[in-house]
Amino acid sequence: MASVKKTTKPTETTASGLKRELKLTDAAAFSIGLVGPVGAMALLGVGAAQLLGKSAVMAFVFAIVGVGLVAYGFVKLSRHISNTGSVYALVGKTIGPRTGFIAGWALIAAYIAIGAGSTIEIGLFLNRFLALIHIGNFHEWIWIAIGALIIIGVLSVREIKLIARVLLWIEIAGAVLVAILSIVILIRVGIGAAPGAQKFSLSIFTIPPGANISTIAGAAVFGFLAFAGFEGAIVLGGESVNPRRDIPRALMVAVSLVGVFFLLVVAAQSLGYGISGSGVKAFQGTSSPYDDLGSAYIGPLYAALLNLMASISLLAITVGTISGAARVAYALARDSTIKSPLTRINKRGTPIVTLAIVLVVVLVSMIAQRLTSVDEKDSTFYWLTIGTIALLVAYGQSESSPLAGCDSGTRLALRALHDLFEHRRGRVTIRVLPVHHLRVAEYRIHSRHAARSC
Repeated sequence: MASVKKTTKPTETTASGLKRELKLTDAAAFSIGLVGPVGAMALLGVGAAQLLGKSAVMAFVFAIVGVGLVAYGFVKLSRHISNTGSVYALVGKTIGPRTGFIAGWALIAAYIAIGAGSTIEIGLFLNRFLALIHIGNFHEWIWIAIGALIIIGVLSVREIKLIARVLLWIEIAGAVLVAILSIVILIRVGIGAAPGAQKFSLSIFTIPPGANISTIAGAAVFGFLAFAGFEGAIVLGGESVNPRRDIPRALMVAVSLVGVFFLLVVAAQSLGYGISGSGVKAFQGTSSPYDDLGSAYIGPLYAALLNLMASISLLAITVGTISGAARVAYALARDSTIKSPLTRINKRGTPIVTLAIVLVVVLVSMIAQRLTSVDEKDSTFYWLTIGTIALLVAYGQSESSPLAGCDSGTRLALRALHDLFEHRRGRVTIRVLPVHHLRVAEYRIHSRHAARSC
């Protein structure tokens, strides 16, 4: 966001104005809010089902393994380094400032793209909520999205501790409602009282016949995308009271809780629609599984409430991603050799200038997307996919960190990361699932400055 002639290693302190006031619960809440499990499962299970059918849950099983390995590497690194710059700081201090600079900008791009996609998705689910309670049906999602972005901007200028707590309570409320629906589905299917005579079957945990590596790869993208933002706690390293203890714990708590929630919800969705051909087809074609399943298994009012909570959860996701992008951009500007107005902090400890720029970029992205006349569902997937690719680029820069190789467990994680980000003659091959010898969701990104191999 600023012209930087030379980069330096990220600073360790927060002498420039950020407040050290956050604890373990705040950091974990920020990561969970950034993932936004309630909003994430509003559509991503559908994306996995379009490729794996009744076995959509397996996309999330693979993703949990992959994310767990990546998270373990971040846990080890964050025990040594605490900085507002997140991945930028981890990479900049262990590999070098140039690679850290690339990682920082990739993370900013990821957060902005995910924020844009999530705000567009708010238009989809809030519109469904209004239709279900018979208030109206807006044909222009852009107006709902712009209204949501204004609210997001107002919330984002508040103190980060307040933001983290708001994110936590929003996700807890939404997760309870979705978990209740999931449990009701499992019980009714299990006792043979499902509305469409759906049957309980463990076949949802098998790979469907004929599914090749490419199919599994594509489905795993949706599983990995669901976890996008789990590393959010790292960005609070400069504002945590004891970051080298609390940030690693926050990452472990966030990944564990969210992973269990994802498996419960996607399994319930698969069984709720049914494993028959017609049930799978209905799951693959829906744009609102909360609407369909909530109405069928509990009632239309509950479905309306789920759509409202999905909208609020997506609001929380965007607050988290925009706050994260603003702080990483602030860290980049702060660590440059040029004194920049981008480092301005308001009295609440918020990097106000970078926050404003990020909000404007998200707004312009949404308006540009609306001009393409693509519907809300496809627009959402478009931006979330861009965000996931950028996030993987940011993750990839950290694979050769010497600090992550402190013990055998870390070496295992780094070996997995080496498979995830394979460098060949300046070309970075990114695989969503870091399991040795399993080639999953390959994206090739040509780069002149690939990080060194392990």
